[in-house]
Amino acid sequence: MNAPLPDAALRASRYTIGDRQGRRVRRALGRWESLLALLLLAIFVGNSVWIPNFFDYYNLADSSFNFSEKALLALPMALLIICREIDISVSAILALALASVAMGMALHAGWPPQTMLPVAVATGAACGLLNGALVTRFALPSIVVTIGTVSLFRGLASVILGDQAYTGYPALMVEWGQGYFFDVVPRPFVVLLACTALFAFVLHATAWGRRIYAIGNNPVAARFAGIRVERYRLLLFVLTGAMAGLAGFLLTGRIGSTRPNIAMGWELEAITMVILGGVGIGGGVGTMGGVLLSVLTLGMVNYGLALLNVPGIYMTIVIGVLLLVTIAVPRLLRGRQGRA
Repeated sequence: MNAPLPDAALRASRYTIGDRQGRRVRRALGRWESLLALLLLAIFVGNSVWIPNFFDYYNLADSSFNFSEKALLALPMALLIICREIDISVSAILALALASVAMGMALHAGWPPQTMLPVAVATGAACGLLNGALVTRFALPSIVVTIGTVSLFRGLASVILGDQAYTGYPALMVEWGQGYFFDVVPRPFVVLLACTALFAFVLHATAWGRRIYAIGNNPVAARFAGIRVERYRLLLFVLTGAMAGLAGFLLTGRIGSTRPNIAMGWELEAITMVILGGVGIGGGVGTMGGVLLSVLTLGMVNYGLALLNVPGIYMTIVIGVLLLVTIAVPRLLRGRQGRA
């Protein structure tokens, strides 16, 4: 039989186990996603104290209409930034995919309602293909390329539409843009959750996702490992354009009209969602769970400000401050740790 442990050894083993558990707790609380979850909880508590109708279910459900389409732009943007790329033209692609060249023209040409979604997604994918080809084939910086295509896509929509607007969209689009599943959950929010789950599975549970992280961490090493880096980047730009087309389809159904200046500034909000969600601007770091938490956090901040009748321009200030803070604070902390 084994001899019983001495009291000192028993106390030491208990201390070791407790120390390990403490380290696990500190590590979990130190994760960016945990901090975002605590921030979201604090926002809920603060808003419930200051705003009487904050927890009204129908108000909460309706608030998701204001951020679901923007979040659909943030999902592929996260993959691009993990790969050290960026797409500033997503809101312009959304406008072009829905404002004139795609669904509006197809509708007025007599195309059936069932073709509106494929038209929007295909147009968005074509715009993304142009961005990706310029970046990968000609080795141009993605930020420069997409700044240029912002003007290109917005200009095309403005030239075709002028000061007019397309209206009279079919009931099918209105149902997806404004409707609910079982009269309870908004359809765009369900689409967002489904897309988030799909993106999370691809990024965190497949070889495709591991290669995206590898490209973001070291593109040169990824090439030597046999990963076709440029092909992955091209596909991500196409995917970003296609998701912009999907967001355009939902937004068109929600507002019932299309104009060239639609979704102005949404690219900034999508990038803020991604960076606030813990995706490293230098690439190679980030999770879809963090992006979803940041989407909900910004959505609840916007919802609370709306219930307080705060002008929307102040939300732009909040987004700008959050973007600066989430980029600067991690760098400052890493610099302090390096000096220590």
